[in-house]
Amino acid sequence: MSSQSSTMRASLRRVSLIVGLIAVTGCTTLTSRHGFVPLPEDLEQMVVGQTTRQDVIDLVGPPTTSGAVDTQTLYYVKSEREVFGPFAPEISKREVLAISFTNGGVLANIQRFGLEDGRVVVLSRRITDDGIVDVSFIGQLLGAFGNIDAGTLLDGPIGDADT
Repeated sequence: MSSQSSTMRASLRRVSLIVGLIAVTGCTTLTSRHGFVPLPEDLEQMVVGQTTRQDVIDLVGPPTTSGAVDTQTLYYVKSEREVFGPFAPEISKREVLAISFTNGGVLANIQRFGLEDGRVVVLSRRITDDGIVDVSFIGQLLGAFGNIDAGTLLDGPIGDADT
């Protein structure tokens, strides 16, 4: 009986160890990185008033996005997101590099923004209205009472005596 008891304790320890390892790894912070921002060395090669839009793209690559309204600006965005266990992901770092051009396509300005700047850069203006008015289920149910016509129900294919 003691042999069986010691085997059971050993199995229980293994199961406890596995459950403990799963719990610890579930509470580990996972970090993911997305996008890119050109290196400072590459930005130093750009000259305001001389470098063209195509020169910038050739030098550092295509932008992450361009402005939705202002097509004269290229945006390079780099983000770092952290997920801790079952909690919602949080943006821990974000860097936005905005490279603006004149109407002639010549470099006008280079600006760098981060989360600490508290600036919002609109990367997309796609807004879709679903057309749904906030009415509760009960409100929809009560609102449907006036829309039902008894004649429509009786004149349907089942109640049609002429066919």
